[in-house]
Amino acid sequence: MRKTLLTEVAAVVEAPAGRVWDALAAELLPDGRRSGRFTVRDAPGHTSTVEVAGHTVAIQGGWWYRGEWSVEPHPQGALLVHRVFNVAQGMRWAVPLANRMFVGFAGTTRQAFTELHAKVKGRVRSASG
Repeated sequence: MRKTLLTEVAAVVEAPAGRVWDALAAELLPDGRRSGRFTVRDAPGHTSTVEVAGHTVAIQGGWWYRGEWSVEPHPQGALLVHRVFNVAQGMRWAVPLANRMFVGFAGTTRQAFTELHAKVKGRVRSASG
């Protein structure tokens, strides 16, 4: 699969990577699946493919979008990373045009990541007791 990185955001969570992964998985995978490849209905008339391997969740849907969330070890705990890729098979050049040249896309992605980061930190704190 050909992937072109469009944007990436990351932040540290001061907790062991395993606990951060559990919290991320609980947010992104509420049905409890923690491995493999499966399809989810994420909006009326729309499905996405979800792939879970190691400490990475990938969600791919539509004709171009792939979002990957991962948890990596970090000296201060764990690094939570979100990357968005263009995975269009054909007409890759049309992706920016179809998305209005991604004006505001990085900011929107960063805001959504900030919200998810806060939820993950909250789950980690709750699990710590």
